[in-house]
Amino acid sequence: MVVSMTGFGRSKKDSGQFSITVEIKTVNHRFSEFHMRMPRQLMHMEDKIKKKLGEHIKRGRIEVYVTIEGDGLASRKVNVDWELLDEYYQYITAIKTKYNIQNDLSIQDIIREELIGIEEKEAGNEELSQHVLSAAEEACLHLTQMRQAEGLELEKDVRSHLSLLSKRVNLLREFSPKVVQQYQERLEKRIKDYLDGQIDEPRILTEVAVFADKADINEELTRLQSHIGQFEKTLQLTEPVGRKLDFILQEMNREANTIGSKANDAAIAAEVVEIKSLLEKLKEQIQNIE
Repeated sequence: MVVSMTGFGRSKKDSGQFSITVEIKTVNHRFSEFHMRMPRQLMHMEDKIKKKLGEHIKRGRIEVYVTIEGDGLASRKVNVDWELLDEYYQYITAIKTKYNIQNDLSIQDIIREELIGIEEKEAGNEELSQHVLSAAEEACLHLTQMRQAEGLELEKDVRSHLSLLSKRVNLLREFSPKVVQQYQERLEKRIKDYLDGQIDEPRILTEVAVFADKADINEELTRLQSHIGQFEKTLQLTEPVGRKLDFILQEMNREANTIGSKANDAAIAAEVVEIKSLLEKLKEQIQNIE
């Protein structure tokens, strides 16, 4: 099954205390590469999220964004350094006595940031973790649906190019025997003109045989047609097929280049150009397939 590497999925989960949003974006990449952005208190879940997403995404650059909002994310409490506060109070009292200061000591006189502070502790409960995993899985489901839908369109386009490619290969099979025949006719004419109408038949047959061997593209055409068949079969597999298709396409390009180097005919050269153009279009589409 053809699956695109490009897609987007989003999910939002709400509870009484917080709201979690997970967004997943995937683009083309040669391998599987994760990029995670999430609050610090969720960093311990990074491997779990990667493992969950890895069950559905086999290839591509995967960007994951996790955001949390709500009042239940952190708890606060007051911390008092009682030992230091006692010492501070004693010094203030001693100063008042020593210098006969009559002002009453108020609470504002002893409240200092270094004595009394507020500690904020981030929430790290199991409920939060479960909501994050659930949102990630749902976002991945939406992502997968989008990638599969785009994959269907890619497959249609790829099969269309393959059909045109197969027709071009069949045309080359028709042209190939004519090239040798045309070469023999041109050779006979040149020799006849040079020898005043006399034909050295053994020499002609030898030259034609050498040319036919050098210009023979049947082997390359057979392999090219075989690669087209392998390409079509690979499209039907349920596993990720992008890398395998890329390898087959490289082999097809190699055969096309060989045919082009052997081409001694304008018609064959023109068909090779069309074939290489189709292969380039296939390459562009394969870059998007997982």
